Formats: sequence, C-alpha cells, structure tokens
Amino acid sequence: MKILQICNKAPYPANDGSSIAIYNMATGLVAAGAEVHLLTINTKKHFKSDKDVPLELKNKTNYKSVFKNTNTSALGALLNLFTAKSYFISRFYFKEFETELINKLKESTFDIVQLEGLFMAEYISAIKAHSKAKVVLRAHNIEYLIWERHLLIEKSLITKFYLNIQKERLKIFELATFKKVDAVVTITAADQQFIEKAGIKTKVFTSITGVNISEYNLPDAQKNLKSIFCFGSMDWMPNQEAVDWFLENCWHKIKVVNPECTFVIAGRNMPERYKSLNLNGVQVIENVSDNKLFYAQHHIMLVPLLSGSGLRIKIIEGMSLGKAIVSTAIGAEGVFAEHGKEIIIANTSTEFIDAVDQLLNNQNLTESIEINAKNYAKLNFNNLEVSTKLLGFYNSLVN
Repeated sequence: MKILQICNKAPYPANDGSSIAIYNMATGLVAAGAEVHLLTINTKKHFKSDKDVPLELKNKTNYKSVFKNTNTSALGALLNLFTAKSYFISRFYFKEFETELINKLKESTFDIVQLEGLFMAEYISAIKAHSKAKVVLRAHNIEYLIWERHLLIEKSLITKFYLNIQKERLKIFELATFKKVDAVVTITAADQQFIEKAGIKTKVFTSITGVNISEYNLPDAQKNLKSIFCFGSMDWMPNQEAVDWFLENCWHKIKVVNPECTFVIAGRNMPERYKSLNLNGVQVIENVSDNKLFYAQHHIMLVPLLSGSGLRIKIIEGMSLGKAIVSTAIGAEGVFAEHGKEIIIANTSTEFIDAVDQLLNNQNLTESIEINAKNYAKLNFNNLEVSTKLLGFYNSLVN
C-alpha cells in the first residue's frame, strides 16, 4: 500500500493536536507496513524547520515541506467578502505547493492520497488530473460545525455577521468535498454519524488518533495535589472560549471552597490577554518544554470546551498518562469512556465546580479514575492497531 499524505501543517515536532494526529498517523501507517510519502505546507504561524526533523522520520515518510505564510489579515478577510470562497480554505491554496504535489504524483504511483483535513481539499482537482489514486479526506473535525457552535456564544454583532457568512461558505464547501472524495476517514464516530445523517453517500470509516502507549509514562516529579489545569494550543478559538468560560463561571467559586487550589493555563501561542492576567491563584505557562513533566507536576485536567468538533488529542494524551479529567460532553466527543469511572463529564458550571471539588478532596476517587483512564487508553488508543485497521479499510477501498 503506497500512501501520499498531504498536510496543512508541518507535523514535527508533534506539539499540538493536529500535528500529533498527522505525525502519529504517518508513523503508525509505516509501522503497519505502508509506504508513506508526506508532503506538507510549512506555515509561518506554525513554522518548523526541516533541519529539526529527524533523518529517520524523513526517510521513513519521504518527508518534504513547502513554506507559505497563510496568516489571516484584516485586508485579506475584507477582500474575501468580494469572492464566493471561504477565507478559512482559500488561504491554504497556492501554486508552489500544487506544483510540488503534481511533481510527486508524476514521480510515483499511489494507491491512496490522504488529505489531512478539509484545508487541503482545494488540491483535489490537481490530484485527480494527475493520479488514479483513491482520494481520502481525513476529517479532523466537521469544520463548519465548530463555527456554528461558536456563533451561539459570540457576542459581537459585527464579528457574528462576518463569521456567519464564512460559516455558510465553509459549510457548502465541506459538504461538497465529502461528495467529491472516494472516502472520508473521521476521527470520531460522532463525526461519522453527522456525515451520514447529512445524506452523504460516500464511504465513511472512523479511525481514532492512536498513540504509542508504551511511551506514555509519567516521570517522577513533585505533584501539586491542589492544582487544576487546562493545557492546549491557545491560538485555537475553542480553547480560548473554554478558559474564558471557566474563569468567568467556575474559578472563583472553586477558589473560595479550596483556597490552596492553583489553576494553571498552559499552551503554545498564548494570547497577551492571558499573560497579563492578575487573578489570585491563576498561573499562565506558555510553551511547555516537557509535556510529560508538566502532566506529572499538575493534578486535575480540565477540558471545558463549549465549541469545536472532532477529537481532543489532549484527552487522548491525558488518559494515556493516567490523568483524572473533567470535560464537557463536547470536549470528550469521540472518547466513549464511562462517566464517573474513566472520566467525569460536566456540562454546566455547577457540575464542573462540583466535579473539581470532588476530585480535589477525594483522593481515592481521583486515583481510581486515573487507573481506569490509563487502562481504557491501553485498550482503545494503541496506534499500531488503529493504523492496521485503517490499512484494512484502504485495501478494501482500492480493491
């Protein structure tokens, strides 16, 4: 099986949800016996030098990147209104990448071209013009659903007006893309059900993001048993919404009952407004240098997401490392862990406050959830097993 994996973000180092999903997929497919060629856009916003990519990874995945500044701008957003295209999508289409893609398709014959996310769908025409490979969209999320959910809580009328236009354009493009490709690979069963309920007849297969479980062991470190934390890419709008909601609706009440508690906000690309926070007991950490050490030092993991779609890779990581997690149902989409046993689901501020208070003050409960979470991860998130099942689907698709 020969697979070309094209991506809108350089996956190494794998230090955020989407790059972890891309990297683990590539290495998992290689381990399962596929020949993988990875061609990626290397954006200015998430730039990662090719010099830092290990030679072993380059060789195993035939790695190549093409640089492009895909950053949003006020002018670009305004000018886009005079087109019919989605600004979310159009930023990722450019001739230099298309040329490299066509060259790759001319050099090799592929069985599968896997698009890592909707943002690469603008290249479908070029792929079909130069290859007989089956084109598969790996849908990291239902993209328009993220914005649809966000619009329910957006307060600015001007922003709401603009985003509603972009959401509708994105929806039209996304639903059309589902019909153009030969198959859609979703990361969660919820997304698969969403596509099928939309009347899409394209084949859909769910393949969760796997991890190498043997690598997920916490180092010895002093743990603050009175700490709670949110950890994720802080340039992603749903993560900012989640932190804002928790600070506004939950944190003060938790701090009153648990005066020794510390709330840690951590992640890459931290907005300035969080860095300048001056709230009692709140600590902000940008660019965590050692993820596992961070998890070892802090106690209760929070995922208070109100919007978003797909799978939260940080939940996969947290459970694999044996963390007790409190999440909204949206945050835990795609993970069918049992509430109260392997994770705690809390959808209101009252439920969130009660759950955090319980875990902070009932060590037996917390340790039980930690053990059960790690066991659940071992049974469900093994990357080689996940990749092998996906290859089985690809073989049936090709044959």
